[in-house]
Amino acid sequence: MKIGFDAKRIFHNSRGLGNYSRTLVESLKKYYPDNDLFLYTPPIKDKSSLDYVRRFDRVKVRTPETSISKTFSSLWRSMFLSKVLKEDKLDIYHGLSHELPPGIEKLNIKTVVTIHDLIFLRYPEQFPWIDRQVYLKKFKHACEVSTKIVAICEQTKSDLIEFLGVPESKIQVLYQACHQNYYEPWSEAEIERVRNKFSLSRKFILNVGALEERKNTLVLVKAFSRIAKDFPDHDLVLVGRGKEYKEKLLNAITSYSLTDRVHILDNVPTEDLPGLYQKCAVFAFPSLFEGFGIPIVEAMFSGAAVITSTGSCFPEAGGPAAMYINPLSVEEWAKALSNVLSDDELAKTMGRNGRAYAEKFHWKNTSKELFNFYKSLS
Repeated sequence: MKIGFDAKRIFHNSRGLGNYSRTLVESLKKYYPDNDLFLYTPPIKDKSSLDYVRRFDRVKVRTPETSISKTFSSLWRSMFLSKVLKEDKLDIYHGLSHELPPGIEKLNIKTVVTIHDLIFLRYPEQFPWIDRQVYLKKFKHACEVSTKIVAICEQTKSDLIEFLGVPESKIQVLYQACHQNYYEPWSEAEIERVRNKFSLSRKFILNVGALEERKNTLVLVKAFSRIAKDFPDHDLVLVGRGKEYKEKLLNAITSYSLTDRVHILDNVPTEDLPGLYQKCAVFAFPSLFEGFGIPIVEAMFSGAAVITSTGSCFPEAGGPAAMYINPLSVEEWAKALSNVLSDDELAKTMGRNGRAYAEKFHWKNTSKELFNFYKSLS
Protein backbone atom coordinates (compact mmCIF):
# COMPACT_ATOMS: atom_id res chain seq x y z
CA MET A 1 0.00 0.00 0.00
CA LYS A 2 0.95 3.63 -0.45
CA ILE A 3 0.18 5.39 2.82
CA GLY A 4 0.64 9.09 3.47
CA PHE A 5 0.95 10.78 6.85
CA ASP A 6 0.68 14.30 8.16
CA ALA A 7 4.27 14.30 9.44
CA LYS A 8 4.63 17.81 10.83
CA ARG A 9 4.81 16.53 14.40
CA ILE A 10 7.31 13.82 13.50
CA PHE A 11 9.89 16.47 12.63
CA HIS A 12 8.75 19.48 14.64
CA ASN A 13 7.43 18.17 17.98
CA SER A 14 9.51 16.43 20.62
CA ARG A 15 6.62 15.67 23.00
CA GLY A 16 3.37 13.72 22.99
CA LEU A 17 2.00 14.13 19.46
CA GLY A 18 5.47 13.85 18.00
CA ASN A 19 6.19 10.69 19.97
CA TYR A 20 2.88 9.17 18.87
CA SER A 21 3.61 9.95 15.22
CA ARG A 22 7.20 8.70 15.28
CA THR A 23 6.27 5.51 17.11
CA LEU A 24 3.43 4.76 14.69
CA VAL A 25 5.59 5.19 11.59
CA GLU A 26 8.61 3.36 13.03
CA SER A 27 6.58 0.37 14.18
CA LEU A 28 4.78 0.14 10.84
CA LYS A 29 8.10 0.15 8.99
CA LYS A 30 9.60 -2.44 11.33
CA TYR A 31 6.82 -5.02 11.11
CA TYR A 32 5.31 -4.19 7.68
CA PRO A 33 8.27 -2.94 5.62
CA ASP A 34 6.76 -3.59 2.19
CA ASN A 35 4.50 -0.54 2.29
CA ASP A 36 5.50 2.77 0.71
CA LEU A 37 5.19 5.58 3.22
CA PHE A 38 4.96 9.29 2.38
CA LEU A 39 5.64 11.88 5.08
CA TYR A 40 4.25 15.37 4.41
CA THR A 41 5.86 18.09 6.48
CA PRO A 42 6.86 21.76 6.47
CA PRO A 43 10.56 22.36 5.70
CA ILE A 44 12.97 20.41 7.92
CA LYS A 45 15.93 22.32 9.28
CA ASP A 46 16.97 20.30 12.30
CA LYS A 47 19.84 17.89 11.53
CA SER A 48 18.56 15.18 13.88
CA SER A 49 15.21 15.24 12.08
CA LEU A 50 16.96 14.88 8.74
CA ASP A 51 18.98 11.96 10.07
CA TYR A 52 15.82 10.36 11.43
CA VAL A 53 14.26 9.55 8.08
CA ARG A 54 17.47 8.26 6.50
CA ARG A 55 17.14 5.14 8.62
CA PHE A 56 14.18 3.87 6.63
CA ASP A 57 13.77 2.36 3.19
CA ARG A 58 10.69 3.11 1.10
CA VAL A 59 9.93 6.31 3.00
CA LYS A 60 9.56 9.49 0.99
CA VAL A 61 9.54 12.87 2.70
CA ARG A 62 7.52 15.53 0.89
CA THR A 63 8.12 19.18 1.75
CA PRO A 64 7.10 22.44 0.03
CA GLU A 65 9.02 22.88 -3.21
CA THR A 66 8.30 26.41 -4.40
CA SER A 67 9.67 29.50 -2.70
CA ILE A 68 6.14 30.70 -1.89
CA SER A 69 5.05 27.40 -0.36
CA LYS A 70 8.28 27.26 1.66
CA THR A 71 7.64 30.76 2.99
CA PHE A 72 4.01 30.02 3.81
CA SER A 73 4.38 26.37 4.75
CA SER A 74 1.35 26.39 7.05
CA LEU A 75 -0.82 27.28 4.05
CA TRP A 76 0.90 24.56 1.99
CA ARG A 77 0.10 22.00 4.68
CA SER A 78 -3.55 23.02 4.91
CA MET A 79 -4.79 24.59 1.68
CA PHE A 80 -2.53 23.08 -1.00
CA LEU A 81 -1.59 19.66 0.31
CA SER A 82 -4.52 17.89 -1.34
CA LYS A 83 -3.02 18.63 -4.76
CA VAL A 84 0.25 16.98 -3.71
CA LEU A 85 -1.58 13.96 -2.32
CA LYS A 86 -3.38 13.48 -5.62
CA GLU A 87 -0.08 13.49 -7.49
CA ASP A 88 1.32 10.78 -5.22
CA LYS A 89 -1.66 8.47 -5.87
CA LEU A 90 -1.99 7.31 -2.27
CA ASP A 91 -4.22 4.49 -1.12
CA ILE A 92 -4.64 5.99 2.36
CA TYR A 93 -3.85 9.33 3.97
CA HIS A 94 -3.65 9.44 7.76
CA GLY A 95 -3.82 12.73 9.64
CA LEU A 96 -1.97 11.87 12.84
CA SER A 97 -3.05 14.85 14.92
CA HIS A 98 -6.68 15.94 14.65
CA GLU A 99 -6.82 17.41 11.16
CA LEU A 100 -7.14 16.71 7.45
CA PRO A 101 -6.39 19.19 4.64
CA PRO A 102 -9.33 20.94 2.94
CA GLY A 103 -10.38 19.32 -0.32
CA ILE A 104 -9.09 15.86 0.53
CA GLU A 105 -12.66 14.56 0.48
CA LYS A 106 -12.73 15.21 -3.29
CA LEU A 107 -9.85 12.82 -3.94
CA ASN A 108 -10.10 9.09 -4.46
CA ILE A 109 -8.18 8.42 -1.26
CA LYS A 110 -9.30 6.66 1.91
CA THR A 111 -8.73 9.06 4.79
CA VAL A 112 -8.09 8.52 8.48
CA VAL A 113 -7.70 11.04 11.27
CA THR A 114 -6.42 10.30 14.77
CA ILE A 115 -8.21 12.15 17.56
CA HIS A 116 -6.16 12.03 20.73
CA ASP A 117 -8.50 13.84 23.09
CA LEU A 118 -11.15 16.55 23.36
CA ILE A 119 -9.66 18.18 26.44
CA PHE A 120 -10.28 21.65 24.97
CA LEU A 121 -14.02 20.92 25.12
CA ARG A 122 -14.00 19.07 28.44
CA TYR A 123 -11.84 21.73 30.15
CA PRO A 124 -12.47 24.90 28.09
CA GLU A 125 -11.23 27.18 30.88
CA GLN A 126 -7.70 25.91 30.26
CA PHE A 127 -7.62 27.14 26.65
CA PRO A 128 -7.86 30.66 25.14
CA TRP A 129 -11.14 31.33 23.34
CA ILE A 130 -9.53 31.73 19.93
CA ASP A 131 -7.64 28.43 20.29
CA ARG A 132 -10.88 26.62 21.12
CA GLN A 133 -12.55 27.99 17.99
CA VAL A 134 -9.66 26.95 15.76
CA TYR A 135 -9.49 23.48 17.30
CA LEU A 136 -13.23 22.97 17.02
CA LYS A 137 -13.26 23.91 13.34
CA LYS A 138 -10.34 21.60 12.53
CA PHE A 139 -11.64 18.67 14.56
CA LYS A 140 -15.17 18.88 13.17
CA HIS A 141 -13.96 19.12 9.57
CA ALA A 142 -11.65 16.12 9.99
CA CYS A 143 -14.35 14.02 11.63
CA GLU A 144 -16.89 14.91 8.95
CA VAL A 145 -14.77 14.21 5.86
CA SER A 146 -12.67 11.26 7.03
CA THR A 147 -13.43 7.72 6.00
CA LYS A 148 -12.66 6.55 9.53
CA ILE A 149 -11.59 8.08 12.82
CA VAL A 150 -8.96 6.56 15.08
CA ALA A 151 -9.51 7.24 18.79
CA ILE A 152 -6.51 6.39 20.93
CA CYS A 153 -8.70 5.07 23.76
CA GLU A 154 -12.30 4.28 24.66
CA GLN A 155 -12.51 7.54 26.63
CA THR A 156 -11.77 9.56 23.51
CA LYS A 157 -14.29 7.50 21.55
CA SER A 158 -16.96 8.34 24.15
CA ASP A 159 -16.02 12.02 24.02
CA LEU A 160 -16.28 12.08 20.22
CA ILE A 161 -19.79 10.70 20.45
CA GLU A 162 -20.79 13.02 23.32
CA PHE A 163 -19.22 16.31 22.27
CA LEU A 164 -19.15 16.11 18.46
CA GLY A 165 -21.98 13.68 17.75
CA VAL A 166 -19.76 11.33 15.73
CA PRO A 167 -21.47 8.03 14.83
CA GLU A 168 -19.97 5.19 16.84
CA SER A 169 -19.63 3.09 13.68
CA LYS A 170 -17.14 5.59 12.26
CA ILE A 171 -14.71 5.31 15.19
CA GLN A 172 -12.01 2.69 15.64
CA VAL A 173 -10.09 2.52 18.93
CA LEU A 174 -6.42 1.80 18.29
CA TYR A 175 -4.12 2.08 21.28
CA GLN A 176 -0.79 3.80 20.94
CA ALA A 177 2.56 2.35 21.94
CA CYS A 178 5.51 3.85 23.71
CA HIS A 179 8.93 3.72 22.13
CA GLN A 180 10.74 0.39 22.07
CA ASN A 181 13.59 1.93 24.09
CA TYR A 182 11.49 1.11 27.17
CA TYR A 183 11.15 -2.59 26.39
CA GLU A 184 14.46 -3.96 27.63
CA PRO A 185 16.02 -3.71 31.11
CA TRP A 186 19.12 -1.59 31.45
CA SER A 187 22.31 -2.69 33.11
CA GLU A 188 22.92 -1.44 36.62
CA ALA A 189 25.82 0.62 35.32
CA GLU A 190 23.57 2.40 32.80
CA ILE A 191 20.98 3.14 35.45
CA GLU A 192 23.61 4.45 37.86
CA ARG A 193 24.97 6.72 35.13
CA VAL A 194 21.57 8.36 34.77
CA ARG A 195 21.03 8.59 38.51
CA ASN A 196 24.42 10.23 39.00
CA LYS A 197 23.81 12.56 36.06
CA PHE A 198 20.83 14.07 37.87
CA SER A 199 22.33 13.81 41.38
CA LEU A 200 19.71 11.41 42.71
CA SER A 201 21.40 9.88 45.73
CA ARG A 202 18.27 8.53 47.43
CA LYS A 203 15.51 6.18 46.33
CA PHE A 204 12.72 8.13 44.67
CA ILE A 205 9.09 8.39 43.68
CA LEU A 206 8.86 9.39 40.01
CA ASN A 207 6.39 11.53 38.07
CA VAL A 208 6.75 12.35 34.36
CA GLY A 209 4.65 14.94 32.57
CA ALA A 210 4.23 18.63 31.83
CA LEU A 211 3.94 20.79 34.93
CA GLU A 212 0.46 22.18 34.39
CA GLU A 213 -2.83 22.37 36.28
CA ARG A 214 -4.47 19.36 34.64
CA LYS A 215 -1.55 17.11 35.58
CA ASN A 216 -2.41 17.72 39.26
CA THR A 217 1.19 17.35 40.44
CA LEU A 218 0.56 19.56 43.48
CA VAL A 219 -1.48 16.75 45.04
CA LEU A 220 1.59 14.55 44.79
CA VAL A 221 3.79 17.15 46.47
CA LYS A 222 1.26 17.55 49.29
CA ALA A 223 0.96 13.78 49.72
CA PHE A 224 4.74 13.41 49.84
CA SER A 225 4.95 16.14 52.48
CA ARG A 226 2.80 13.94 54.74
CA ILE A 227 5.00 10.85 54.42
CA ALA A 228 8.46 12.36 53.91
CA LYS A 229 9.46 11.91 57.58
CA ASP A 230 8.43 8.26 57.48
CA PHE A 231 10.60 7.63 54.42
CA PRO A 232 13.80 9.65 54.95
CA ASP A 233 15.64 7.60 52.31
CA HIS A 234 13.15 8.55 49.55
CA ASP A 235 12.82 11.69 47.43
CA LEU A 236 10.22 12.87 44.94
CA VAL A 237 11.39 13.46 41.36
CA LEU A 238 9.23 15.47 38.93
CA VAL A 239 10.30 15.30 35.27
CA GLY A 240 8.70 17.99 33.14
CA ARG A 241 8.57 21.62 32.13
CA GLY A 242 6.17 24.32 33.19
CA LYS A 243 5.60 28.00 33.84
CA GLU A 244 2.91 29.32 36.20
CA TYR A 245 2.10 25.92 37.63
CA LYS A 246 5.78 25.18 38.15
CA GLU A 247 6.00 28.32 40.28
CA LYS A 248 3.06 27.08 42.32
CA LEU A 249 4.87 23.78 42.85
CA LEU A 250 8.10 25.52 43.87
CA ASN A 251 6.24 27.64 46.40
CA ALA A 252 4.61 24.55 47.88
CA ILE A 253 7.93 22.69 48.02
CA THR A 254 9.48 25.60 49.91
CA SER A 255 6.54 25.95 52.29
CA TYR A 256 6.78 22.25 53.21
CA SER A 257 10.57 22.55 53.70
CA LEU A 258 11.18 19.94 51.01
CA THR A 259 13.68 21.77 48.79
CA ASP A 260 16.28 19.04 49.35
CA ARG A 261 13.76 16.21 48.89
CA VAL A 262 11.76 17.22 45.80
CA HIS A 263 13.64 17.56 42.53
CA ILE A 264 12.20 19.16 39.40
CA LEU A 265 14.12 18.01 36.33
CA ASP A 266 13.19 19.97 33.22
CA ASN A 267 16.12 18.91 31.05
CA VAL A 268 15.89 15.12 30.88
CA PRO A 269 16.63 13.77 27.36
CA THR A 270 14.20 11.14 26.15
CA GLU A 271 16.97 8.59 25.96
CA ASP A 272 17.59 8.90 29.74
CA LEU A 273 13.99 8.33 30.79
CA PRO A 274 14.07 4.50 30.78
CA GLY A 275 16.82 4.61 33.40
CA LEU A 276 14.72 6.80 35.70
CA TYR A 277 11.64 4.63 35.27
CA GLN A 278 13.59 1.45 35.98
CA LYS A 279 15.23 2.90 39.09
CA CYS A 280 12.19 4.51 40.72
CA ALA A 281 10.57 2.98 43.79
CA VAL A 282 7.11 3.80 42.44
CA PHE A 283 5.68 5.77 39.53
CA ALA A 284 2.94 8.20 40.57
CA PHE A 285 0.64 9.82 38.00
CA PRO A 286 -2.18 11.84 39.63
CA SER A 287 -3.44 13.55 36.46
CA LEU A 288 -7.06 14.65 36.27
CA PHE A 289 -7.54 13.79 32.60
CA GLU A 290 -5.44 12.55 29.67
CA GLY A 291 -5.79 11.56 26.07
CA PHE A 292 -4.19 8.26 27.01
CA GLY A 293 -1.43 8.61 29.61
CA ILE A 294 1.54 7.13 27.81
CA PRO A 295 3.89 7.61 30.82
CA ILE A 296 1.85 4.89 32.54
CA VAL A 297 2.71 2.48 29.73
CA GLU A 298 6.36 3.56 29.75
CA ALA A 299 6.52 2.92 33.50
CA MET A 300 4.93 -0.52 33.20
CA PHE A 301 7.28 -1.58 30.41
CA SER A 302 10.06 -0.50 32.77
CA GLY A 303 8.77 -2.76 35.55
CA ALA A 304 7.74 0.07 37.88
CA ALA A 305 4.84 -0.14 40.32
CA VAL A 306 2.24 2.36 39.09
CA ILE A 307 -0.19 4.45 41.12
CA THR A 308 -2.51 6.63 39.06
CA SER A 309 -5.93 8.29 39.08
CA THR A 310 -9.39 6.86 38.92
CA GLY A 311 -11.55 7.71 35.90
CA SER A 312 -10.66 9.04 32.45
CA CYS A 313 -8.57 6.67 30.33
CA PHE A 314 -6.31 5.55 33.17
CA PRO A 315 -7.82 2.06 33.66
CA GLU A 316 -7.24 1.43 29.94
CA ALA A 317 -3.58 2.38 30.18
CA GLY A 318 -2.86 0.72 33.52
CA GLY A 319 -5.22 -2.26 33.44
CA PRO A 320 -5.47 -4.47 36.54
CA ALA A 321 -1.81 -3.98 37.39
CA ALA A 322 -1.99 -0.34 38.53
CA MET A 323 -3.39 1.10 41.75
CA TYR A 324 -6.11 3.74 41.26
CA ILE A 325 -6.61 6.69 43.62
CA ASN A 326 -9.01 9.64 43.76
CA PRO A 327 -6.84 12.36 42.17
CA LEU A 328 -8.29 15.04 44.49
CA SER A 329 -7.59 13.27 47.77
CA VAL A 330 -4.21 14.10 49.29
CA GLU A 331 -4.92 11.70 52.13
CA GLU A 332 -5.56 8.76 49.79
CA TRP A 333 -2.43 9.50 47.78
CA ALA A 334 -0.31 9.68 50.92
CA LYS A 335 -1.71 6.35 52.12
CA ALA A 336 -1.20 4.64 48.74
CA LEU A 337 2.38 5.86 48.44
CA SER A 338 3.11 4.75 51.99
CA ASN A 339 1.64 1.30 51.40
CA VAL A 340 3.74 0.64 48.29
CA LEU A 341 6.96 2.14 49.63
CA SER A 342 6.74 0.09 52.82
CA ASP A 343 5.99 -3.22 51.09
CA ASP A 344 8.73 -4.39 48.73
CA GLU A 345 6.81 -7.51 47.75
CA LEU A 346 3.74 -5.47 46.80
CA ALA A 347 5.86 -3.13 44.67
CA LYS A 348 7.57 -6.06 42.92
CA THR A 349 4.24 -7.77 42.23
CA MET A 350 2.76 -4.59 40.81
CA GLY A 351 5.85 -4.17 38.64
CA ARG A 352 5.70 -7.74 37.30
CA ASN A 353 1.99 -7.55 36.58
CA GLY A 354 2.41 -4.17 34.93
CA ARG A 355 5.17 -5.46 32.67
CA ALA A 356 2.96 -8.35 31.59
CA TYR A 357 -0.01 -6.05 30.90
CA ALA A 358 2.17 -3.65 28.92
CA GLU A 359 2.67 -6.30 26.22
CA LYS A 360 -0.76 -5.23 24.99
CA PHE A 361 0.93 -2.02 23.83
CA HIS A 362 4.03 -3.61 22.30
CA TRP A 363 4.88 -2.41 18.80
CA LYS A 364 4.26 -5.84 17.32
CA ASN A 365 0.68 -5.77 18.63
CA THR A 366 -0.23 -2.14 17.97
CA SER A 367 1.28 -2.19 14.47
CA LYS A 368 -0.62 -5.40 13.64
CA GLU A 369 -3.92 -3.80 14.63
CA LEU A 370 -3.05 -0.67 12.66
CA PHE A 371 -2.06 -2.58 9.53
CA ASN A 372 -5.20 -4.73 9.65
CA PHE A 373 -7.21 -1.53 10.01
CA TYR A 374 -5.56 -0.06 6.91
CA LYS A 375 -6.23 -3.27 4.97
CA SER A 376 -9.90 -3.11 5.91
CA LEU A 377 -10.07 0.34 4.31
CA SER A 378 -8.23 -0.46 1.10
